[in-house]
Amino acid sequence: MKLAPALFLGAAVAAALAFLSVLFGTTPISPVDVFAAIGDAMSADDRPSSPLERVVVDLRLPRVVVAVCAGAGLGMVGAMLQTVTRNDLADPFLFGLSSGAAAGAVLVITTTGDRLGFWTLPLAAFAGGILAALIVVTLLRQLGTHAPEKLILAGLAVSFVFSALTNYLIFAGDQRAAHSILFWSLGGLGLSRWETVPLTVLGLMSLIAFAFARHRHLDALLGGNDTARSLGIEIESLHLRIILVCSFATAIFVSVTGVIGFLGLVVPHIARAISGPLHLPCLSLSAVTGAAMLLASDVLARVLLAPQELPVGIVTTAIGAAFVALLLLKARR
Repeated sequence: MKLAPALFLGAAVAAALAFLSVLFGTTPISPVDVFAAIGDAMSADDRPSSPLERVVVDLRLPRVVVAVCAGAGLGMVGAMLQTVTRNDLADPFLFGLSSGAAAGAVLVITTTGDRLGFWTLPLAAFAGGILAALIVVTLLRQLGTHAPEKLILAGLAVSFVFSALTNYLIFAGDQRAAHSILFWSLGGLGLSRWETVPLTVLGLMSLIAFAFARHRHLDALLGGNDTARSLGIEIESLHLRIILVCSFATAIFVSVTGVIGFLGLVVPHIARAISGPLHLPCLSLSAVTGAAMLLASDVLARVLLAPQELPVGIVTTAIGAAFVALLLLKARR
């Protein structure tokens, strides 16, 4: 399939899934009522919002926007990290970002509580994810190398440290917060509000800007570090920039959605199989595919155990596990 038809098809599927995401939830809403609620919200009168209008406009629509931005962003991050590490199993949480974000969130859940209101959990998770990334970068500077195997080992070391800290906080802190910790650590879109939409848009826009500015440098890495150096590219500087922009964007997404695993691992493989290895088409298709996959996973998470909502990370992890198994079977042949 050529790139343009694939992008069009992916965008159409994502749009259909976005509409389904607005229709389905704890209480299914008919398409007529959805359009009526949106029309009422856009009217200029000063009447109070109806319960249906609040559900559609204040809860489900921002949830769709956050899912699109986070899914697209995680797909792009996964594609870039698989290139820089030369590891097909690399994903956005390679550098301990998920563990760092989890530690930050668990710290405030078990100790300080909602001191900053709605923003307490996102800010704490973002700070934890950025701290983990900075520690990885510092380790690499001390080692004096950005070799792929060193990147992976540094990320694993930081991930284990923050995982240990998270487990300690869970056992030493307020045990009544265990359910909140579990749901957040498994990922979900329940924190999505219009207030958080600009955050996720910022994360996605930073990745898009970097992709357009550096896609040829990323393409050069496909030939290996020596080939890239022969083309005048400063490998260490490029690696550092990739790590920083991916860490920044991933920390933003995690601060809003929690830890949604395997999405960034699976999506680049699907995109690369259609678009080829060059990064501008691959990253474009990764964004569309990631958005569609997270929207589909969120719809499944809300209907499988309705009216109870399943953490979306459980769905994406199941998909990722099946995908890794398929990779192993393919490699065996």
